[in-house]
Amino acid sequence: MAPSPHYCGLPRWGASSTPLLSLVLAGIFLLGCSAPRALCYERPPARAVLTIPPPAGDATPQQVHISMVGADKMRVSWITVANVPSTVDYGTSSGVYTSSASGSSSKYTYILYTSGRIHDVVIGPLLPSTIYYYRCSNATKEFSLKTPPAQLPIKFAVVGDPGQTGWTKTTLDHVAASGYDVLLLPGDLSYADYFQSLWDSFGLLVEPLASQRPWMVTEGNHEIEWLPLIESFRAYNARWRMPYELSGSSSNLYYSFDAAGGAVHVIMLGSYTDFAVGTAQYNWLIGDLGKINRQTTPWVVALIHAPWYNTNYAHQNEGEPMRLAMEGLLYKARVDVVFAGHVHAYERFDRVNLKQQDKCGPVHITVGDGGNREGLASAYISPKPAISLFREASFGHGQFNVVNMTHARWTWHRNSNDISVVGDGVWLTSLAATPGCSGV
Repeated sequence: MAPSPHYCGLPRWGASSTPLLSLVLAGIFLLGCSAPRALCYERPPARAVLTIPPPAGDATPQQVHISMVGADKMRVSWITVANVPSTVDYGTSSGVYTSSASGSSSKYTYILYTSGRIHDVVIGPLLPSTIYYYRCSNATKEFSLKTPPAQLPIKFAVVGDPGQTGWTKTTLDHVAASGYDVLLLPGDLSYADYFQSLWDSFGLLVEPLASQRPWMVTEGNHEIEWLPLIESFRAYNARWRMPYELSGSSSNLYYSFDAAGGAVHVIMLGSYTDFAVGTAQYNWLIGDLGKINRQTTPWVVALIHAPWYNTNYAHQNEGEPMRLAMEGLLYKARVDVVFAGHVHAYERFDRVNLKQQDKCGPVHITVGDGGNREGLASAYISPKPAISLFREASFGHGQFNVVNMTHARWTWHRNSNDISVVGDGVWLTSLAATPGCSGV
């Protein structure tokens, strides 16, 4: 009987199969998808792009999202059609706002499109692990947020290339149920691709989550949106401002921040701004890594967009120039994990450096499977290289739970028929606590 595709990454055979082959296939499935192409279920078709209608009223805040600013502050961003005050009233009881902060607003144009008023207000100081209730621009609608913990444990949700499709909504639903503290996004947010109204619909789609927990993002190729007389990243920089100045960066396209009272240092690198030796980003990275004290910061994580390690045929070697420029810096600093997006699939590598296994190198993980409209990248290089430990073309998200100073749990959750299913998981030991790797 002729094989049909897409069953556990291997052919589906009929009754004429040999018992031995059946046992092999069953064993591969039960062992957690360790086949060269770890595709362990019928891959889902793409879903349509969602359209989210804006709320009524020109003064109504919309597209509300928050991000961390230092150890105890939060940036609140939102958009209104009308020119209303850039104020946030907040407190720890619903409807009782004991504090208020003011900020600024701006707008941008893109060909014939003009954005609404983009408001930017920093609130705080705030208590850790505390729920705050807030309202924007004196509006009646109340939002709430929970601040991250000031010590370990801390849980990060990691979502790459989300876009705004039905699969994106499924991913967001699963993330919302995960109990995460901070979301990390390694680029390709809205997939607006020059159509600026899609930035608005993306903001509306993610608002239920992004208004409640901090979202820390970096740019991908779909954020570039360059045209003659229009600078790159115009919409991204206007809408998703990150706390780059606090880390000494001169650009919103790369920065770093601390979490859990400094126990975790997160480096958000820019794959689409200059990164060669001697550039501003390269020199900034040297300085940033040099400030880390691994006695007090046992975990160091980096995010990029185009992966440096990739056994998928999609986007092969696109991250290679950046790897050649910066891998040595991350290796010397004993960065623990590097998260990437871009490739619309999931893949986890061993600890690697210079294209080979190295116990003191970072674990590279690709999570470009958030739900984008372009669909899954399902073709992998075969045979699977030994440094690639798990790979699967499925939509989903990751969870990085830093439990204590020495150990963290990584799990990847596939969107299996709209149910979150753990498809991969591993315990990681901080390189600061790994014999032979702690000395830098």
